Amino acid sequence: MNTVILNDRKFDVTDLHLTTTASQLKKIHFKFKVEHSEYHDITTLLYKNDFEVKVPEKDLRFRAEISQYSTSITDLYKENAVGDFALELTEKE
Repeated sequence: MNTVILNDRKFDVTDLHLTTTASQLKKIHFKFKVEHSEYHDITTLLYKNDFEVKVPEKDLRFRAEISQYSTSITDLYKENAVGDFALELTEKE
């Protein structure tokens, strides 16, 4: 388990991958769980699509936007629902 911080919100993530694009921009991909109770706050954060990304374990920090996003469930408003989210962020130029 790793920690990724997006705009001061901490996420416990799995499958963390760091790469760079052909133009040497940082790219980060990771997966995380979202519970029913936090669905609204997290999707509101993601819709902003402007992030300060911090990965404390890697001493990494950069501004980014979403390049890919997916979720295993579309109705997290149901009580006790949990979704698997996958997020890829690319550094802003």
